[in-house]
Amino acid sequence: MPEIALGHLRQMVYASLLAALTAAGGYIQLPIGPVPIVLQNLFVLVAGLILGPRWGLTSMGIYLLLGLVGFPVFAGGKGGLAHLMGPTGGYLLGFLLAAWISGWIADRSRGRLSLDVVAVVLGSLAIYAAGVPWLKWVTGLTWGKAIWVGMLPFLAGDALKASAAVIVARAVRPVLGGREKQPCPR
Repeated sequence: MPEIALGHLRQMVYASLLAALTAAGGYIQLPIGPVPIVLQNLFVLVAGLILGPRWGLTSMGIYLLLGLVGFPVFAGGKGGLAHLMGPTGGYLLGFLLAAWISGWIADRSRGRLSLDVVAVVLGSLAIYAAGVPWLKWVTGLTWGKAIWVGMLPFLAGDALKASAAVIVARAVRPVLGGREKQPCPR
C-alpha cells in the first residue's frame, strides 16, 4: 500500500512541476498579434509524453485552474477568467486535449521514436483545433484570417518545440525510472 501512495505522490509532484514549467513558458513570449509566441506548448507536450494521458491532463488541469482563479500563469503573466475567455482561451483549453492525446499515444509507443513524433504532431494539432475556432469566434475574424493570424505564423516554431519535447522526454524518461501506470485519483 505505501508503494502505491508513493507512486501517486511522485506523479502529483511531476504533474505540478510540469504545470509550473508551463506557466514559466508563458513568461517567455514574443507578442506578434492576438496570439503570442510562447514556450508553453513545449511543456504541454512534454507533460503528455512523460506523464501519460491521465497525469498529463491533470497537469494541464492544474495549470488552467491556477490561471482561472487569478494566478499569473498565462502568457505575459496574466490570469483570471477574462483572459481564459479572450482570444487565446481556445489554445489554453487545447492544452488539456494536447496533453491527453500526446500521452495516450506515448503510452502505446513502447519507446518508439516514430510514435513519439506522431504524439507531438497530433498534440500540436489539437491545440490549433481548439484555438483557431475559438479565436475566430471571440474576435469575429473570418476562417482565413483566423488561420492566418492564429496558426500559420506558429507552425515552424511549434515544429521546433515539438522536436524539443521529443528530445526532452526521451532523455528524461530513463532518469525518472519509467512512468508508473498509476491512475489519477478520482
